[in-house]
Amino acid sequence: MFGLQKSIDTNPKRIEEVLTRGVVEVIDTEHLRKKLLSGKRLRVKLGIDPTSPYIHLGRSVLLLKLKDFQDLGHRAVLIIGDTTGVIGDTSDKSSERPLLTKEEIKKNAATYFAQAGKILNIKQTEKHFNSKWLHALTYDDIGEHADSFSIADFIARENIKKRLDTGKRVSLREMLYPLMQGYDSVAVKADIEIGGTDQRFNLLAGRKLQERFKQEPQDILTTALILGIDGRKMSSSWGNTINILDEANNMYGKIMSIPDELIIPYFIHCTRISMARIHTVEEGMKKGENPRDFKMELARAIIELYHGALPAKSAEKEFVHTFQQRNTPDIPVVHARKGLLKDALLKERAVASGNEFNRLVAGGAISGAASGKITDPKATVANDTYKIGKRKFVAFKVE
Repeated sequence: MFGLQKSIDTNPKRIEEVLTRGVVEVIDTEHLRKKLLSGKRLRVKLGIDPTSPYIHLGRSVLLLKLKDFQDLGHRAVLIIGDTTGVIGDTSDKSSERPLLTKEEIKKNAATYFAQAGKILNIKQTEKHFNSKWLHALTYDDIGEHADSFSIADFIARENIKKRLDTGKRVSLREMLYPLMQGYDSVAVKADIEIGGTDQRFNLLAGRKLQERFKQEPQDILTTALILGIDGRKMSSSWGNTINILDEANNMYGKIMSIPDELIIPYFIHCTRISMARIHTVEEGMKKGENPRDFKMELARAIIELYHGALPAKSAEKEFVHTFQQRNTPDIPVVHARKGLLKDALLKERAVASGNEFNRLVAGGAISGAASGKITDPKATVANDTYKIGKRKFVAFKVE
């Protein structure tokens, strides 16, 4: 099914890097380390809900970690949550997540495996849609699974407690999500599950349900959540993402617009530049070397990963020509609050209305010297000089 499989790499140094690079928590570390050193091929699970059509760098963090295990010779198991995506995960939400339609999810998921293939060896990856087993469950099955958890378990979660304390609605639908993600682990007999720190409750649900089904509980590895170009958590709903399918010039500009404090986290989580080199970069920044130069190195590394060396070189050349050589007018810098670019431009009367802004974005007529062409009407304002139409420019400094 998967062709020739490489032997299992049990090099302690490589295993230690997999267990530590960008990792926040392992449950439990010694147990997993022993399994990795044993030479047994493990089944490493990652689930992604297709809540938007594009995989962004925030999700690439988990795919890169899955690839790390794959490079050690373990079985990468990638699940596209076409059923969990409809229900919606509430793990990182301060309000109820809108219910998506099956049609929206199917459309979003159409290219997910192909996108994941920019990171994973997709031919050696076990691929699933979780509707395969979740649609077959009955109320009797779901009731049995639910018996493993209490209401107190669910409402003790920090974001749920905050919502309840402030009188915000929490639907029963949201309580189903951990059961569904947990059952995914049972269905694929996962030895390890990877997820972000916000997924901890759902990952532990997998362990609990595996115990109920007489399976050995999976080990868990969580990674940090990276921030988007506006300093908030990277999220498609906020328009602050760098998508792995972004055109090279646009991707380069977005990376150059991130705050300096994100350079090291992006190096660690979004590239596989050696940790030795990253430590050198970190020391250089502490000594006062120009962060811009390191940010350019970061942009090249990320673009090479998704587009190749030549597009990365071309994107850098274009950026230098457009931005560093200041082929934009010398205009005053306007202070702006974090938020939507549309709102910032409306405030400065650079666009007459929200509808005009949307038309300009649709026509490719708004671009940032660093951010590149703006294609998302929900894009957030960045530290950048924006060109609106043919002659209008606005430079923002975000506070």
